[in-house]
Amino acid sequence: MPVYEYKGFDRAGKNKKGIIDADSAITARQRLRGSGVFTIDIKEALSRQKGLPHSSALSNFFKRVKSGELSAATRQLSILLGAGVPLVSSLDTLMSQAANPLFKKILAQIKESVNEGGSFASSLSKHPKVFSEVYINMVRAGESSGSLDLVLDRLADFSERQQALRGRFKAAMAYPVLMFFVGSLILFFLITFIIPDILAIFGEMHKTLPLPTLILIGISSFLKSFWWIVIFILAGTVFLIKRAIRNPSGRYFWDKVKLRIPVFGSINIKMAMARFARTLGSLLKSGVPLLNALKIVRNIVNNTQIAKAIDNAMDQIEAGKSLSTQLGQSRWFPPIAVQMISVGEQSGELEDMLNKIADIYEREAESQVMAMTSMLEPIMILVMGVIVGLIVISILLPIFEMNQMIR
Repeated sequence: MPVYEYKGFDRAGKNKKGIIDADSAITARQRLRGSGVFTIDIKEALSRQKGLPHSSALSNFFKRVKSGELSAATRQLSILLGAGVPLVSSLDTLMSQAANPLFKKILAQIKESVNEGGSFASSLSKHPKVFSEVYINMVRAGESSGSLDLVLDRLADFSERQQALRGRFKAAMAYPVLMFFVGSLILFFLITFIIPDILAIFGEMHKTLPLPTLILIGISSFLKSFWWIVIFILAGTVFLIKRAIRNPSGRYFWDKVKLRIPVFGSINIKMAMARFARTLGSLLKSGVPLLNALKIVRNIVNNTQIAKAIDNAMDQIEAGKSLSTQLGQSRWFPPIAVQMISVGEQSGELEDMLNKIADIYEREAESQVMAMTSMLEPIMILVMGVIVGLIVISILLPIFEMNQMIR
């Protein structure tokens, strides 16, 4: 349904502006007139340009709602509701402050749905690409308990923590990844375009060359003539791996490898534990029942092995057993996490204990990533140095042999 931006005035003569969701401009004017607003100007927001049938799709792609925008809006909405401002008026305020046209349109549609009598959670569920299952269920629990402002405040905290964690990991991995690609491109250019001109001098002498030099000539000739095959093989390998991961059996095997691979497996387990504990703790603290919360969490741990352990735990919980007992039977849940969950269940403070578990594993995962990246940098420099050294030796060996012959 289109969204229209309007300017006008009310019965008291005060200026009014905003956006409204309607089937057409005429319908929008009629609805505004019915609410006491007389429009001066009305136009469609995010309108398609003539001759560009796909401009809206491109606009939506490049103007996606970022997680930072969503968490900021959530925080503002929590403050407004806590101050006693009605939900519809609060959404109006968010719409006026939203800089992203796509987000403004979504807020207008949510406001219209709430105006028509729908719940806030059901209105959010119409936009699954923006509002996650965790977000929607926490809002639903907040509406049911009458503590929507508190739930939104927790949601904002949860979102900001997740963003900060992802940001730290990306920052830690940025330099090693950039160094790897730049180094690989430099070596490829060196071997493919620079080395052949140097080695051509030795070829013209019709002398028997050392084995390292012959190997370097072979690699250089192959890359110069068939570099496109290397790129095709790499792209094909990536494509086949991604296709295999989409298959259930392939995904199951890949998730097992991710948890068992040296160094990276430990980091993946800790990140999964942090995500599991943080999300489950936030859901439980917002009033979501345990089984419903576990069903949501299993979909966001991003690993079928851990999701299977959660499924087994849910089956046993329905039979009256505790969460910690069932999670302890899985090899992927560390004993410390299981013990802390058991203490939380016994003391009745499971939500707080889950948040402490998340804090512990977030710190451990971050410190392990930092340690790994600090080791990666010298290792990559060493590997690049060894490769360059081998290239230099392969070039110098024939020169040394020629010097000996001259003597």
